Amino acid sequence: MNPAHLPFDTEIMLQGLRGWVECESPTWDAAAVERMLDLAARDMAILGATIERIAGRQGFAGCVRARFPHPRQGEPGILIAGHMDTVHPVGTLAKLPWRREGNKCYGPGICDMKGGNYLTLEAIRQLIKASIATPLPITILFTPDEEVGTPSTRDIIEAEAQRNKYVLVPEPGRQDNGVVTGRYAIARFNLEAIGRPSHAGARLGAGRSAIREMARQILAIDGMTTEDCTFSVGIVHGGQWINCVATTATGEALSMAKRQADLDRGVERMLSLSGTADDVTFKVTRGVTRPVWEPDSGTMALYEKARGIAEQLGMALPHGSAGGGSDGNFTGALGIPTLDGLGVRGTDMHTLNEHIEIDSLAERGRLMAGLLATLA
Repeated sequence: MNPAHLPFDTEIMLQGLRGWVECESPTWDAAAVERMLDLAARDMAILGATIERIAGRQGFAGCVRARFPHPRQGEPGILIAGHMDTVHPVGTLAKLPWRREGNKCYGPGICDMKGGNYLTLEAIRQLIKASIATPLPITILFTPDEEVGTPSTRDIIEAEAQRNKYVLVPEPGRQDNGVVTGRYAIARFNLEAIGRPSHAGARLGAGRSAIREMARQILAIDGMTTEDCTFSVGIVHGGQWINCVATTATGEALSMAKRQADLDRGVERMLSLSGTADDVTFKVTRGVTRPVWEPDSGTMALYEKARGIAEQLGMALPHGSAGGGSDGNFTGALGIPTLDGLGVRGTDMHTLNEHIEIDSLAERGRLMAGLLATLA
C-alpha cells in the first residue's frame, strides 16, 4: 500500500478541524473539555469505533477511549495517545479567531494538538474508505490534562500503553518535518511563602512580606539554570489588600533536564530551598513529574519504519529528542516503542499566534496512514 495514493482532501480536513478548534477546551474548564471530547467521540463513532467514556477526577474532564473493529481485537496493537485540552481560556477565539492566510491556519489549540488528533482520524477514515485492513488493532485514547502535566490520567495512559505493541503520539511535528524519538525529563513544583501581616501604612516595618520573599526566591530559582538543567517560575499569586503587608504568596516552577540524573539533582536543589528566615517561611513541594524518555532499539526500529514510509512520500523525516513534555514521556520511559511528533507542522504554540502549515495536514495524514497500514 502506497499512502501517497490515498485521496486526502485538505479542504475537507480543514472544515472538520475548524469545528474542533472552535470548541474551546482549556484544561481547567472540565465542561469545555467534555464538549470537545463529545465531538471527537461522535466522529470516531461514525468511523465505527466502540466508544468508552472514562470519568474524570481531581476536577478534570474524563477520557475517551475508542477501539476500532478488528479481527484481532484485544491483542496488543497500536495505541494513539492524544490530549484534547489546551492552554487557551474560553474566549480566546475573540483574539485568535480561525483564519487562513496563505499556507497558514490560525486558532487556539490548532497545532497543540487538535490538528494532529484530527489528521489521525482522517488517516483511519482514508484506510476504511480504501478497504485497507490494518495488521494490528487500533485504539485511540484522548485525555483532558496534558497541558498541566497529566496528573489525573497518567495511570490510564500507562496501563493502555502496556496493552499495546506501539504508541503513536500526534503532538506537533518539528519545524524540519522531523519527529520526536525522546523527550527531556520535567518536574513541577509548588511554591509558598508565608510572612507576617501588618498595616502597610501605619506599621510597615512590623510586617514581613511574603511577596518580597517570593520575589527573592524567584531570582534564586532562575539563577540555578545551567545547560544541564533549567528552572523557571511561571505562575505567581500574592497579596489581598494594597494596604496590608502580604501574608502569603504562591507560585509554580518548572525544571527540565535531558538526563534523569540531572533532573534528580535539580529536584534536590529545589526542595532544599524550603526553610524559615527572618520570620518568613518558604516551602517547596514537588508536583507532577515526567520521566526522561531516551530512545531505545524498539523506538528506533519504529522510527525507521516511519522514515521508510516518508521516503515513499518523497519526504525526509529527521528525528531527535525534544524539550517540552508529552505523554510520550510516560510510554517511552516504560520501554514501549513510541513515536512522537507525528502531528501537524506549525509554530507559536501556547500563544495568540498559534498556527499550522496547512499542507502538513495531508502530508502527515498520509504518514500516519502508512504507519497504521504497515505496523505489525
